Amino acid sequence: MTGTVTRSFTFLVNPASGGGAAPAAVVPVAKLLREGGATVDVTYSPGPKAMGALVDAAVSRGDVVASVGGDGMLSSLAGLVAKAGGTLAVVPAGRGNDFARMLGLPGDPAALAALLLETPPRLIDLVSLTLPGAAGPRVVAGSVYCGVDARAGEIVDTAHWLPGTLQYPYAALRALATYKPGSFVVSVDGDERRYEAANVVVANSAYYGNGMKIAPSASVDDGLLDIVVIEAASKLELMRSLPKVYDGGHVELPEVTVLTGTRVELRADAARPVPVGGDGEPLGSLPPLAGQPAVVELMPGALSVIA
Repeated sequence: MTGTVTRSFTFLVNPASGGGAAPAAVVPVAKLLREGGATVDVTYSPGPKAMGALVDAAVSRGDVVASVGGDGMLSSLAGLVAKAGGTLAVVPAGRGNDFARMLGLPGDPAALAALLLETPPRLIDLVSLTLPGAAGPRVVAGSVYCGVDARAGEIVDTAHWLPGTLQYPYAALRALATYKPGSFVVSVDGDERRYEAANVVVANSAYYGNGMKIAPSASVDDGLLDIVVIEAASKLELMRSLPKVYDGGHVELPEVTVLTGTRVELRADAARPVPVGGDGEPLGSLPPLAGQPAVVELMPGALSVIA
């Protein structure tokens, strides 16, 4: 049986993604899917609290749930779809679209529609973050990051006046200009290490920050997390090394350490609480060295996705 006969889709659209680009991205893909024999229901997201019920209803109907938006929208749906036992599709329409880049999804609507109609689903890994005192774990698709990159993520949200291609570099430079390193304790599968660091990234996907190849060896289906530690250096050195992140060349620098594992515990002390982000969304702060750690764990093969 082919997807052209059997597939039905529920598109969940974040109308704010990509500066309002998401609604326009729906139209050509939905039209092509319908012409290919699929049924397509389009719902504009009424907010995070309503997403669970929408996903459960779509999966119970046998629909593929399509995330239409950016990495934050995709990440918020990934855990819900995995929990419901459904399949996720991705129609990239955000500023970064880093997870779509990692999955190798085409930007052309016709090519994307053909992929969604014909490609068998595959299983990929997800990531769970548990912060002390939180109500429960937060599921993330791409990466969890702590330190200067999380600060840059906060700045991006105020940089809409810039063209999309400049927002992330601008935010990174702004964050680097004001950063102060922290004292991190990073435990990977029980192996504890201490660093004076600017940033720690726990990555499932190679990409973040609109095309930065922060974890070049990461794979979404290898059953491993890639942990990238960028140790404290001068602000000027960090700014000079920023272009290397786009092709992954930064991992050759002496101040960069790459580890792999399936469970990471994180704590940090700094002049102010160390921010934590995931897939473009602020998630809180790391606990201090004297506190209980934040825990990042791999969820192997957790999500069925068409890619």
